[in-house]
Amino acid sequence: MLKAVDLFSGVGGLSLGLQEAGINVVLSNEIDKDIANSYIKNHPKVQMINDDITKLEINSIFGDLKGNIDIVVGGPPCQGFSQKGSRKIMDDERNYLFKYFFKVVKYLRPKYFIMENVPNLLTSGKGIFKKQIFEMFETIGYKLDSDILNSYDYGVPQLRRRAFIIGKYNSNIALPLNISEKVNVKDAISDLSFLNSGEGVEEQEYKFEPKSNYQKLMRRNSKTLYNHKATNHSTLAIERMNLIAPGQGREVLPKEHLTKSIYSGTWSRMIEDQPSVTITTRFDTPSSGRFTHPYLNRAITVREAARIQSFPDDFIFYGSKTSQMKQVGNAVPPLLAKAIATEILLDFKKNEKIII
Repeated sequence: MLKAVDLFSGVGGLSLGLQEAGINVVLSNEIDKDIANSYIKNHPKVQMINDDITKLEINSIFGDLKGNIDIVVGGPPCQGFSQKGSRKIMDDERNYLFKYFFKVVKYLRPKYFIMENVPNLLTSGKGIFKKQIFEMFETIGYKLDSDILNSYDYGVPQLRRRAFIIGKYNSNIALPLNISEKVNVKDAISDLSFLNSGEGVEEQEYKFEPKSNYQKLMRRNSKTLYNHKATNHSTLAIERMNLIAPGQGREVLPKEHLTKSIYSGTWSRMIEDQPSVTITTRFDTPSSGRFTHPYLNRAITVREAARIQSFPDDFIFYGSKTSQMKQVGNAVPPLLAKAIATEILLDFKKNEKIII
């Protein structure tokens, strides 16, 4: 079984996708204590380094793994990539987390690596940052492919575009093409729709049977419903949502109900027969985007957002609600991660047969 390391892991969307594809994640790192706690509880067999890993010596952390890791994955923040001009990536201190990711790959020399980031990573500066990244990894023997992938094309009920770079040591590999049938909001959450504002508890029984293949997939290992607790909205917010019919948004609100929110989709209902917009870390607030339930007068719950991110129901989010939303909103959708991991496994098995 291939072995992987997940850097800057968050709650573990990438890790879960790799594991469901059949890859053994042996070590991960997350600096946030509450998020790391959720990771540990959902990935009990993975060694978690809950620390600022960049302050620790690579030798001390990865020494025992050198020569024994097949894949390094992660989404290091790269603030310096948005800067205009041709300044070298390695010279910009805002990219020290990216530099650490590069140094770990250089030290461990895995067969493959996967890096995930914002789309601007590949497009800004007329592609100069992409060019520099490719040159860096090519100098240590890797051949790369990159693209901006939309999770909706990989069986996730959400329009979420992210940049992915995949590398293979001394050989070519390509990111997977879109491979799955499309799933919409109704397919994802219609079996969870019985709560009104302020209702629900962290642990409860399912009220309805699954109504779609996607819901069956999400519920396959779960007998109990977790994290399905609705925000307790104000009377004014409920009155405002009550004025918005299914499929509508703030354009139907009377003048006295219009707010100054600048977010796209603010005070708009999710549309049942379409994919969700990108889930952010503020999905419990109707003014923060198109996160109002398709027909109920409330924002979506943590579980509904997790479903839209393709986390199965047996993946439980712990900590404060603010932390849970951060865990869900910042994650790589596991189904998208699984598609990329499956491509790596197919490539590995193909080449293994050639060697034999």
